[in-house]
Parts: sequence; structure tokens; C-alpha cells
Amino acid sequence: MGGASLERHGAIGVITIDNPPVNAMSVGVPGAILSRLEEAGADDAIEAIVLRGGGRGALAGADIAMFGKPWPEDEPTLRHVIPAIERSTKPVIAALAGYCLGGGLEMALSCHYRVASRETGVGQPEVLLGFPPGAGGTQRLPRIANVSTALAMIVDGTRVPAEKAAEHGILDRVIEGDLLQGAVAFAEERAAGGPPHPLARDRTPVLDDPGIFEATRERLARRARGQRAPLACLECVEMALSLPFDEGIRREREVFEACMASAESKALRHVFFAERQARRVPGIGKETPARPVERAAIVGAGTMGTGIATCFANAGIPVRLTDSDGGALERALAAIRSGYESRVARGRIGTADAEARMALIEPVETMEGVAGADLVIEAVFEEMPLKEEVFRTLDAACDEGAIIASNTSYLDVNHLADTVPRRRDAGCVLGMHFFSPAQVMRLLEVVRTDSASPETLATVLALAQRLGKLAVVAGVCHGFIGNRMLEGYTRQVRFLLEEGASPVDVDAAMTGFGMAMGPCAVADLAGLDVSWRKRKADAHLRDPSKRYSAVADRLCERGRFGQKTGAGYYRYEPGSRTPIPDPEVDALIAEVAAESGIARRSIGADEIVERLLYPLVNEGARLLDEGIALRASDVDLVWINGYGFPRWRGGVMHWADGVGLAAIHETVARLDESEDYWEPAPLLNRLAADGKGFADLDRAARGG
Repeated sequence: MGGASLERHGAIGVITIDNPPVNAMSVGVPGAILSRLEEAGADDAIEAIVLRGGGRGALAGADIAMFGKPWPEDEPTLRHVIPAIERSTKPVIAALAGYCLGGGLEMALSCHYRVASRETGVGQPEVLLGFPPGAGGTQRLPRIANVSTALAMIVDGTRVPAEKAAEHGILDRVIEGDLLQGAVAFAEERAAGGPPHPLARDRTPVLDDPGIFEATRERLARRARGQRAPLACLECVEMALSLPFDEGIRREREVFEACMASAESKALRHVFFAERQARRVPGIGKETPARPVERAAIVGAGTMGTGIATCFANAGIPVRLTDSDGGALERALAAIRSGYESRVARGRIGTADAEARMALIEPVETMEGVAGADLVIEAVFEEMPLKEEVFRTLDAACDEGAIIASNTSYLDVNHLADTVPRRRDAGCVLGMHFFSPAQVMRLLEVVRTDSASPETLATVLALAQRLGKLAVVAGVCHGFIGNRMLEGYTRQVRFLLEEGASPVDVDAAMTGFGMAMGPCAVADLAGLDVSWRKRKADAHLRDPSKRYSAVADRLCERGRFGQKTGAGYYRYEPGSRTPIPDPEVDALIAEVAAESGIARRSIGADEIVERLLYPLVNEGARLLDEGIALRASDVDLVWINGYGFPRWRGGVMHWADGVGLAAIHETVARLDESEDYWEPAPLLNRLAADGKGFADLDRAARGG
């Protein structure tokens, strides 16, 4: 149990919160702070109080592990600490280090003054967990900064660095050098100056932009479809302008508690913990050594190779990029430079930073030029013979101990490892499946081959974190986690189109559900020719007795490859990415349906959602049963971060638990009677029969 201590630095009392690692307000901590505040207040020798975090100096808020759990009766909380600070007759100065977020910032806002080290960042990211700040943040922040700044921080969860926070009035001083010494010196100044010492509650909110609420509400209507928390945050900030302070605090708490009890918040908290759980991989512990990756190389200068090279440069890691086509290499470098120039123009990075990153990317004309790299990623076309050839060449060119990874999205990485027996036996081969565009998408499927050593896996997992990626470990199978599940999803899209739904119907149903884009629009963006090439290559594997839809093939046969050709499931005006419904597509679909003897009908949004998502649930259950996915929450992370599944629904498997596996099983079993591909997974059978969910599996695996 954490606590708090009081030390005297001359006339300044320093209260240090000690609850590693981030000094969260766990049970017992608020009570300890209250005791130290009372002690400092009663000491006539103390003229001012500094409140700071111990260890690395963070000042955190609520212990998120306690969310949804009962708090011990008669045990103080952060909501008791904040008014106690405000009642202090001596000025209280919050000394902030690291990230001061959520309840930590709310506590700091209740202090008379705030100082911070230059590296500090502040924020109110509670919206990312599905609720507004609940300890006065929505009422105090607009009074200390201004409404526009408060909305950005509270509605969007934006973090603000120390310098900007000082400009907005959130910080009273940015401390150079030792934070404690600087905070004590600041406290001495304020004590010597005497009262009054202002509190946020006594200030008037500054409405710097009269149209900000309406503009924010319109933006949320477009970008936060189906979500309650962002609007709740907006409403709470509005209360700061329309209600007396204490009434605003009371109403904020009511909204906070209602949001915290919502399915949306439970889903977002599930994702929060899922990301931490994904780091726990069997056989990989803190003692497992991870080798440093100081130099990398990428083979293949297409879209994926270009994006992956950019990832390394962004992380400050020198990377060599090679391709057998010199023209492709030139185009890749031009594309990377263009991307950086665009970011400079938008103010995302500085010119010097862009040039420094470009300098880290070295083009080499042959694969022999990758020698010296600690890790090499193959990113050539998705053709096994080509990848085998690349692996053999890399085996000869790379240094002993270098890791060779494939960016394949479907192929057998164990087979690729077998093509380089020396590397396989050394445990140096695995898969690193980036998602396109690689420099943007956060997900990285790390495909654990049968031969991959714990050290190799630990090295790649540590590298993923350095690259800013969310790594999810998957076993070897066709398509791994995400793309194996995707096949059932896209198959049902084509079947629904044949049966009577239009591309607009399908996309509207899924965006209405919360998907970032509808499947037909996504296919147009990715390029219909990519999946067409794969279907043609796999045609010999297709079971002729099973239903097959030729809708997408017919589109490709007419040269409709999506946005790149101005026509796919939709048509596109030159230079525009806006999909326009096309009667030619409707006629083509009706023609294909007639050839297959399919009677078309009206299909509602609810049926579309079920038909597309239940195959994901069913295949996810198979992946868990086979051990391809370590846990259901890993499947959720893959679909949220790789395929646009709404984060606020918690991912495919979490959502399925909410629907009820018994209900899903009943529908899947019923559809199995009339159509191939719907056979219920054995695990789905068992869980539905036992009245359990995927969360029960994850809890059992954790031993809880």
C-alpha cells in the first residue's frame, strides 16, 4: 500500500506521494495525503506546501485497476483530497514531472499553483476510457486555461507539453534543472508575496471562441458516431459556463458515473488492459535478453517496403532499402521524401527533422548491400517462390546472428524458415506483418515460427515498441489472425451483394455499426486487383462444391480496380476519394446473381451486421482453440488496430460476449443448415453450452 511523507525544506513543507510506479490514488494513498496536508497545515513553521510524486516524479490519478470495483467504506478518495487542498490556508504548489494525466491533473488543478519540468506533459485523457473527468477537471480546466484548450484536452484527450501548458496558463512556471529545488524556490516566492492565492474554482471560464461548442458538436457527429463519451465531455465543459461551480461539479460527477457504467466505457477499459496483456508472451520474461537493433534493412521498395523503411527512420534507426528494380527504388525514395515534405507543410515536423530522417534511409542496389544489418525484413510480392529466393540470398549476405523476418500477410513462415536451415536452427527467422500504410498503422502481427528463439522474439517485441507499434504475437497459419478472419468477412460481403444488398447498403450498415469504413469502400481503397490476384493463384485450392461469388472478379475483369482506376465498387471523380454509387455495378451484381440462380431480396442493416461479424467471431474461436491467438483480447486488438473495428465496442470477441455467445451460436448453427462456411467452431459450441464467454477464457489463462 502506498503512502505519503512530509519533509520540511526551511519554511516549505514537501508532501511526497509514494506509490510506485506512477503514484496512483490506490486505496490508502488519498488518506495518507490528507494526513500530511493536515500535519502541514497545523505546523506554524510551514508557510507553503509543495505536492509532488516520488520515484520518477509522476502525479497520477485514480488506480484504473479499481474501476468497476467496490471502494472500501470510510476510505478517502481523490474527491476528498481535492477539497482539502482548496481549504488549505497555505498555498499549495503542485510539482509535476513525467506525464500528469487524468486525476493527477485534476488534483494539480485544485492546487493554488503548478510548476513542472520541461519534459512534462499534461492531459485529461479520460475520454479514451469512455467517460469525462470525474473529479472536477471539466470545471477547473476551462477556468485556468480557456474553453478551446479545455475542449481539445478533454473531448479529444490531447496531451499538452509543458511549454504549451505554460502558455495556456495551466502551469505557472517551467522549471529548469532540479524540479524539487525549483518548486521549493517558487513556493518561497509565493509565500513571501502573501495572499491572495487564487484557486481555479474562483475564476471565470474564458470563452475564447463563441462558436467552439457548435463546431465541436458538428465534428463529433462526423467522427464519433455511436459514442457517448466525447459528447458527455463537451456537455460537461458547457456546464462550466452555465452553472455555478459547485453545481457543475455535482453534474459532472453524475455524468461521469453514468458513462463509467456504460458498455462503451467497459469496452474501452477492456482494450486498455488488453494492450498491457498483449506484452505477456509465454516463454518471454523480463530475464529474456533482447538484442539491440541498431541497423536494419528492407528488401522490396514497393508500398509496404517504403512504409516500413519510413517506420525505422521515424524511430531514428538507420535502414537500408533495396529492390531488384532500380526504378522502384527511386520511386520509393521520392515517395518517402514527399511524405516528409507533406508533414513539414502541415507543421507536424520541422525541416531539419525531415532531412535527418531521410538521411537515415540508404538505398542499396543489391541484396548483398544489406550486410551488417541486425535485422532484415523481406517485403517483396506475396509469392512463395520469390520469397524463398530472397531468403536464400539473404542467408548468404547477412551477418551471423542477424534476424530475417518476412512481411508476408498470408504465407507459411515456417516453410520460409526451412529454406534457410542455418538461420532456422539459430532461431533467427519469424514473421513481422505490418499493416498498410506501415508508417501510419499501429498494429504489427509478430508471427512466431516453431523455430524462433525466445531471444529473437524478445528482440522483435522490444523493437516494435521502439517503432511505436502495438505488437500482437500470432502462430503460423494461413493469414495468421487478422487476414484469416477477414476471408469470412469479405466472402459474406460478396454473398450479400448477390442476394440483394447494394455496396451502399453494406457500407452504411457497417459504418453505422462503427467501422471506420465500409468493406466495399475499403476494397476500393486497397485495390481490388490485389485480392483478385490472390484468388486466381488459389483457384486450384477452391472446393467446387461450395458456393463462390464472382462479383469482385467481374469488376476486375472490367478494369475496375478501385480508386486507382477511378472505378471499383463505386466510381470516383478525378482527384477525389469520395465514393459515388454506380448503376453499372448494380447491374453487374444483378447479372451475376441471375447466372447463379439467386433470387434477390431486401436485406436490412441488422442482418448485414450479423452476416459479416459472426464469421469473425466463429473464426476467432477456431484461432483460440488452435493456439494461433494467445488470448481473445489479442484478437480484439488485431481487429481494432488493423481493420478499423470500433475501439469503443471493445473488439470482435468482447463485442460477441456482449451479444451473448449462445445467441451467436444459435444463428451460426441455423445458417450452417442452409449454407457452407457456417459450421460452428468447437470452442463456440463449448462456450455457448456452458454459458461462458471469451472473457472467461482470458481470465482462466491469467489465473484469475
